[in-house]
Amino acid sequence: MTDDPTQATPPPQDRGQEPRVLGGRYEVGELVGRGGMADVHAGHDLRLGRKVAIKILRTDLARDSSFLARFRREAQSAAGLNHPSIVGVFDSGEQIVHEAGGAPLHVPYIVMEFVEGKTLRELLNESRTKTLLADEAARITAAVLAALEYAHDRALVHRDIKPANVMVTPQGAVKVMDFGIARALADTAATMTQTQAVMGTARYLSPEQAQGLDVDGRSDLYSVGCLLYELLAGRTPFQGDPVSLVYQHLGETPKAPSTHLSHLPQALDAITLHALEKNPDERYQSAADFRADLNAARADEPVSAAAESSYARALGIAGAGAAAVARARAATAPTQAVPAASGPDRGDPHEEDLRPTGPVPFLEGRDEERWERTDEMPVRERRHRGAALLLGALALLAVAGVAWVLFQVLGPGQDQPTMVTVPSTVGRTEAQARTELTGLGFVVPDATSRNSDAAVGDVIEQDPPGGSAEEGSTVRLVVSAGPEAITIPDVRDMEEQAARDLLERQGFTQVVAKAKKVDDKDVEKGHVVGTDPAAGEEVAPDARIVLEVASGRVKVPALVGEDQNSAVVLLSDAGLTWDIQEERTAEVVAGTVLSQSVEAGDRVPLGTEIVLVVAAEPVVFVTETTTVNPPPADTSTTTSTEPSESPSESPSSPSSTGPTGPTGPTGPTDPAPTGPTETGPTGTDPPTDG
Repeated sequence: MTDDPTQATPPPQDRGQEPRVLGGRYEVGELVGRGGMADVHAGHDLRLGRKVAIKILRTDLARDSSFLARFRREAQSAAGLNHPSIVGVFDSGEQIVHEAGGAPLHVPYIVMEFVEGKTLRELLNESRTKTLLADEAARITAAVLAALEYAHDRALVHRDIKPANVMVTPQGAVKVMDFGIARALADTAATMTQTQAVMGTARYLSPEQAQGLDVDGRSDLYSVGCLLYELLAGRTPFQGDPVSLVYQHLGETPKAPSTHLSHLPQALDAITLHALEKNPDERYQSAADFRADLNAARADEPVSAAAESSYARALGIAGAGAAAVARARAATAPTQAVPAASGPDRGDPHEEDLRPTGPVPFLEGRDEERWERTDEMPVRERRHRGAALLLGALALLAVAGVAWVLFQVLGPGQDQPTMVTVPSTVGRTEAQARTELTGLGFVVPDATSRNSDAAVGDVIEQDPPGGSAEEGSTVRLVVSAGPEAITIPDVRDMEEQAARDLLERQGFTQVVAKAKKVDDKDVEKGHVVGTDPAAGEEVAPDARIVLEVASGRVKVPALVGEDQNSAVVLLSDAGLTWDIQEERTAEVVAGTVLSQSVEAGDRVPLGTEIVLVVAAEPVVFVTETTTVNPPPADTSTTTSTEPSESPSESPSSPSSTGPTGPTGPTGPTDPAPTGPTETGPTGTDPPTDG
């Protein structure tokens, strides 16, 4: 084994003894990648018939308990994460491999989602400028932050974010992988203190990791800042050997990415420098905040005040506003020179005083065999002994074939078998292929199936593929089971076009152009409520997917006859407002809804005001009855005036009493005739003539 872990590790002597099928289920295929402690092979899940990636710990490291623990920790950490931007883990296990001396060795493996694409490291190496376009760099970084936000919410810190651990598919989807040194937040402090070793890659190491301090999600954000810096500028913030890199991360202030590539937007400079603050409390506090600033920069909107402040401090104008920052940048831009790509970035020589004077765990007890370098190298540039062995085996097969032909031609005479030309049936249906092959005398057993882009039931592989074979021999067929199923991502609350773009990047080709309008008070109008089939289901890439988009309207509930309080609750649950009007009536119980301004079942915009007429207590008029008692009846007899003598009887009466008094003495007068007075029941009747 070579002493430099960055060099390709030769296959062990017992490589040929490795089982071809792991766990009785996973068929190991070609080598597709090689890392610092494991090899990654393309594989095939025989039970589910899907393509997978199998990560197998190198046998020369399987004897080291620390590597075994790290490998098992990766399986446990990533298995609990289910996010579109994180490589999924399907299974894990251990296989017993016998060493050259016969001793058994337990070699663990992880079965993961197979991702077609390239790492960011490969994309940068293929780029002429070693950079990506600013908008593309921001988009990829935002996707990485979405994955980290999901992991951080589950108290898991990645601790090794770098270009080699980020995959980009041909459709543009981003996948974060390699949680090999990830730790739960509760475990990070203990681990760093006990081991006194720093895990991670020196160029992307946060200051707190370099010092062996407690780490949290903000350490990942610093590494993402280094990643973004490299995507924009074509180099990491600091350059040099691992020892000097540690000191630079701890004490030197990085220059703005535009120092190395002048056309970069100011917003990305501010975002990158804010992510690279030495003090965790002064950089982004969450992946969501970091991602929000990136999205704002992509939309030409202002970034956060904290990012502008970091940018101002980097330019030496702390406390200045955004306008002053822009002016300072314009003034300094002509004098900024792009330094050479090689050689360490030392910065200001006076910053030597900022370097820590105490011990640094990264440097204590360091020896070359224990220090893990994870410098990325494109896998395809390495040469492996496996290729030489394969060429040798092919040469032997060719020699054996020639010998067999010579034996058949020059050997002793005997009955020669009938040879029949084997036609290629790839691309035909299974029935067509079976009919043609059996018609030529071949035996065709039941076909096996495998996922592919070909139509379901079409032949995608044939053994033997062609040439000639003995009549009556067996020809085996492999037919297509259709494209491999893809999990539908959760696009709820996303804008309709953004959801369509995400589904297309995931590989779905049949997203229906017209969305289905649904009523949902919890989702903003025009945003996605869900999908049909639902998020989380695994379907074929060409499956029909319908987006369900919020209409911004809701149905008005039936409220007449309901209690006022119940009616208000129903309106609130439906996302509507209300206005109460009272009507006095004695026909129903007070507080009962008599009518509503909008008919039940009508669909109205969210927030519409519904007027409710509610019964109130009627007004009651109280009438007081007064009883008047009549005066008591007069029981005495009314005394009538004694009648005077009739004038006929006494015409010459000397005097008579008149109504006003006696007559005068001068002579007789004719008094008015009088008679007795009759007393009526209620009063005295008027006098009448006698």
